[in-house]
Amino acid sequence: MKKLFALFLLGCIATAAFSQTAEFTTAAKLQQAAELYFSYQPQKALEMYLQLSKETKDRESFLNAAFIAMEQNDPKLAVDIANAAYRAHPQDPEIIQTAAEAHLADGQYASAEMLLSQLQEPPGRAELLYINLARAQIGMNEKKLAKNNLRLAARGKVHTALSNYLLGLLYEEENNYKKAAKHFKIASEYDHQFIEAKMHYAAALEKTHDYNESYRQYRMIYALEKHNDTVRNALARLVPKLTRSEKELTAGKTKKDHTVVKMMLIPDGRKYPQEIKIGLGMRADGKPSPRTSVRFTASHDFAVTDDKEKEITRGQAKELWTVALENGKSYLISPSGKKTLFGKSITVTPVSHTAGEGHTIIVKQLMSGAGMTWASVDDKEYRGKLQIVHNTRLNTLVPINIVTVDEYLQGVISSEMPVQFPIDALRAQAVLARTYALKHIGKHKAYGYDLCDTQNCQVYGGVSAESERANAAVESTVGETLSYNGKPIESVFSANCGGITQSSKEAGWSETPYLHPVSDYKDFNFENIQPYHFKNLLQYYHDAYSRYDKNVSMAAFRWVRVVEEKELREVIKRQKKDIGEIKALIPQRRGKSGYVSRLLVKGTKGSVTLNKENVIRNNLSLGMLRSSYFIVEPNYENRKLKYFVFYGGGWGHGVGFDQTGAAGRADAGQDYKTILNHYFPKAEFTEGN
Repeated sequence: MKKLFALFLLGCIATAAFSQTAEFTTAAKLQQAAELYFSYQPQKALEMYLQLSKETKDRESFLNAAFIAMEQNDPKLAVDIANAAYRAHPQDPEIIQTAAEAHLADGQYASAEMLLSQLQEPPGRAELLYINLARAQIGMNEKKLAKNNLRLAARGKVHTALSNYLLGLLYEEENNYKKAAKHFKIASEYDHQFIEAKMHYAAALEKTHDYNESYRQYRMIYALEKHNDTVRNALARLVPKLTRSEKELTAGKTKKDHTVVKMMLIPDGRKYPQEIKIGLGMRADGKPSPRTSVRFTASHDFAVTDDKEKEITRGQAKELWTVALENGKSYLISPSGKKTLFGKSITVTPVSHTAGEGHTIIVKQLMSGAGMTWASVDDKEYRGKLQIVHNTRLNTLVPINIVTVDEYLQGVISSEMPVQFPIDALRAQAVLARTYALKHIGKHKAYGYDLCDTQNCQVYGGVSAESERANAAVESTVGETLSYNGKPIESVFSANCGGITQSSKEAGWSETPYLHPVSDYKDFNFENIQPYHFKNLLQYYHDAYSRYDKNVSMAAFRWVRVVEEKELREVIKRQKKDIGEIKALIPQRRGKSGYVSRLLVKGTKGSVTLNKENVIRNNLSLGMLRSSYFIVEPNYENRKLKYFVFYGGGWGHGVGFDQTGAAGRADAGQDYKTILNHYFPKAEFTEGN
């Protein structure tokens, strides 16, 4: 009897050992397949996941195989994989959701609805269920049911933009433009980068005869899409119908009174910051805008010198002066109309005689936000000096602000980061902005200035953008920078990394030792990342420092774009080449951070390959996508591809410093040096002296 028991015990141990070995083998093979995927071999990874799913019925193998099949534009294979997964795991919600989306992509709407009806998602995850149910019902022409489900989805907070956009489309189809406008407005206000929603909103407003607001919306789109025929034709069509002047509808802010500013306080023992030249009102690429006149007024009496530093005239405080180009020559024009001819440039230098009080110069009607939906032409106020250069090659006037580096930073911090963010986030931004300025002085020297005032360098709004909190962040970090091997680092940053940053190499830049991925997720370990995880990460909220939502839109952390096939076709045709109707968008390279670095656009007449994150972002939608951290799903109606749905995360290139993540970390009690060390672990902290 004892012998039999011993044999039984040995058998149990052997069975357990075999089971553990099998689990270990499956885990090891999953990791091998993932490595194939992240080394840009998705087809080989798919084959390995398929083989593993057949051998073991492992759920992760099924989910990965279905995910890659969908990415590779093979919905029929995805359906086969998902059906097998469903048979093996009939109660698994993630398997059911994946199967339903595969059936949706293959146009099997009734099957998709049947699968989705089995799900009972918890709060916070139910919105996508309602949206997918609605997509299935639209496919079956059950649009009343679809509207009900979209209304349920619209009550949530995760997919506000998508649910309202799809509702808008249904009402637009019914010619109910008032309700359509309501939902398109919600979608576009939730995410101001959702240009497709703004386009439909503008069109619906025109249908309801709200011509003024329709014109205003189209003008915002025009700032991004100057070559879009739909936008240009709409603007031309609306002008005769306006009840207010175009100038009233598009006028920026005017400024009459100067701000009383304090002089920058430099701590004892620190060097006085060097001067830097900032090009004002520049184009999105940082180059000079066409300009035939510059008008300005100074807070204090001023002297004007020429390019040889010879004084040519003096002016009084609050007077409005003009520099103008006339017949290829440049003139300084006094308030009385007196013209003074000058050659290459003039420099306006106000002087304050009050201890501790600085001076400012207001420059009238400057472009800001070039290339963005919020682009405007406003009066701007600046510290320091104003130089105006006559660029004879471009035949334009170039206004340049000459300030110290730290005065420049005071106008950068509030322009680049919400001033309501915790002070240590602002301090971290100040150190990075200073590092960037010192690293890139002379970037635009060909045009007579060091840096521009746009996102091409750092957004700079001068005194108009300053705040006490941002100024305090600059003053409390005077001279502090980050360096690597004794030189300022490439202190790149983005608004939101979406949960994890990517390496400079994955972004299509050069390999940089201190620009490697770091995670901001609190509830996800990237150590054993599998491809299908990105579906869950991007379609639902996860706890992350970059999910910080105080004084910042959640659309930067998780966003959705719906890009119609016909619109994408025109974008590709205009910016690349005519490849006919778009048939598929296929990510060919996705790094472990989840960002897509190569994507194939297939059409009926050819294909286009998009490399690098900025190329991908700029060629897949109106304006641009917020980031290249996305998954994309096709949507068919009557077996015809109608639009693509992008589920994305983050805003910007995702390399280096995450501004929103920094706010989340500061809110959790981390100081600015700890925050900077997280995003740039190999960089050294350098204090000025």
